[in-house]
Amino acid sequence: MVLNKTTLANGIRILTQTLPHYRSVSMGVWVNVGARDETADESGLSHFIEHMIFKGTRRRTAFQIAKEFDAIGGYTNAYTTPETTCYHAKVMDAHIETMVDILSDIFLNSVFDDDEMERERLVIAQEIGMIEDSPEEYVHVLSETAFWGDHPLGRPISGSRENVLRIDADALKRFFLRLYQPERIVVSAAGSVDHDRLVAILEPKFGAVEKGNGFPERQTTRGRSGLFVHPRDLGQLHICLGTGGLSITDPRRYAASLLSTVLGGNMSSRLFQKIREQRGLAYSVYSFFSSYVDTGMSGIYLGTDPENGPEAVALIIDELNAFKETPVDPGELSDAKEYTRSNLIMATESVDNQMVRIAQNEIHFGEDLPLPEIISHVDKVTCEDIMTLSREIFRPDPLALTLLGPVPDQTPYENLAGVTA
Repeated sequence: MVLNKTTLANGIRILTQTLPHYRSVSMGVWVNVGARDETADESGLSHFIEHMIFKGTRRRTAFQIAKEFDAIGGYTNAYTTPETTCYHAKVMDAHIETMVDILSDIFLNSVFDDDEMERERLVIAQEIGMIEDSPEEYVHVLSETAFWGDHPLGRPISGSRENVLRIDADALKRFFLRLYQPERIVVSAAGSVDHDRLVAILEPKFGAVEKGNGFPERQTTRGRSGLFVHPRDLGQLHICLGTGGLSITDPRRYAASLLSTVLGGNMSSRLFQKIREQRGLAYSVYSFFSSYVDTGMSGIYLGTDPENGPEAVALIIDELNAFKETPVDPGELSDAKEYTRSNLIMATESVDNQMVRIAQNEIHFGEDLPLPEIISHVDKVTCEDIMTLSREIFRPDPLALTLLGPVPDQTPYENLAGVTA
């Protein structure tokens, strides 16, 4: 699999990964701009733009955009993260030109119509409500706010209802023109795609985008500590514990991935076995990493009976301390490496995953990271590497414990002061 790259005169990068024996093509227009790049007053703008991109251009109405994609059996969607926004589509290779024409049109020629905006406010308000009605999802939003505080990383990607209701079309256009700069745009495609042909189709459209005036520097922050309780009448208590993490580009990210796998990344992980299988305290329990360009958070989630919350949190903290005090068993690490290798290899069989991979590598590293190189780094991680990393990130400061649901008594959680120093 050969990665091809072309940089247009204005700085937009076009990447393709040709995958033999596939008939489909996945393409994404990526912008290295997200919720983190908003001021408090702008919170929610990136997400609102993501919605409005599909609501009409000078050539197409919202219905025509949907109908034309459906007519070629294609799929299109978009998503916003704290640091990136992606507009993507997937079609059969016979329909590449139609897909490129529609994606280019909505990305470059959206009109941000006032009437469409009024309707979309209601849709986004429903999306916010849907997240709030899903406790497992909502506790992650609350946990990010608890950990990052007033920093942009601590704000919900969708913004507040108040902001959504008052944002106008002019604000969307100003934000779009100011931050959607060519140097921050990457177009990636994977599957049955010819690089030169795709560049020839894209260049007349994207090559006309004018260069910007520079991009505001992102401000690095550090997580904070505390107990953050959000009482709600629910059947379960939903818990997120956040501690220190790593940036996306940190060389220790391979060790972090294996650490998360051993801790709570699959059914044989320590937390899954001890909390669910041995104690029966939770149906869902897992660990995760939220990594950004310059910082990160490691976290654990579980949902449990409110009466069992203190016991479950105590078990989590005991396990975090165990990683700091004793090297992981070589057999555990070996299994985690094989689990990681297999997942990496299986991911290459998806054109969508490959499209995402090559774009993210370009955005974060400025180059492709070949799969054999990644696997080599995974294989080199030692038990001592895991313990050294655990001692750095599993500390009492920062450590934010977020609770969503019935909390009969906060005292037990206050007494669980955090991970021992």
